[in-house]
Amino acid sequence: MNDTELCPCASGRKYGACCGPILSGAKKALTAEALMRARYSAYATLQVDFLYESSGPQARKEFDRETCLGWAKSAEWTGLEVLESEGGGEGDDTGTVSFEAKYTVQGKECVHREKAQFARVDGEWRFIDGAIEGHTPLHRQEPKIGRNDPCPCGSGKKYKKCCGRNA
Repeated sequence: MNDTELCPCASGRKYGACCGPILSGAKKALTAEALMRARYSAYATLQVDFLYESSGPQARKEFDRETCLGWAKSAEWTGLEVLESEGGGEGDDTGTVSFEAKYTVQGKECVHREKAQFARVDGEWRFIDGAIEGHTPLHRQEPKIGRNDPCPCGSGKKYKKCCGRNA
């Protein structure tokens, strides 16, 4: 990526004045949000080794470089929106950043929403863990009615020939 192009993290700044120096190692992220933005830019620019390097000890144990690179390559990274930051400033030791990472896969627009935890490890910000946020899945209270089960309305017909006909 060219240093004069806009940074993929959607900060509105040039790559060379935003995430570029952090990704190259020329400068360290001063805040949790700066590291999170650099991690998004690492996906967008396929610099997945930075994702490993900027992770805490447990996240490094779970890191799979090839899977990460495959996912990064499969997507067109279209933007980032920071929703909320708690802590994570220059004087803090921990922080959380809630964000939406936007990307397209095979023409389908996708949004990854996460609340990421960061902490200083040996004086540098590291990604510790993240919780994916989204809709709560629907859980049925009663068992699902199969097409060939008797209709629950009591008609004596199969569900598919009765109430399930238009379902």
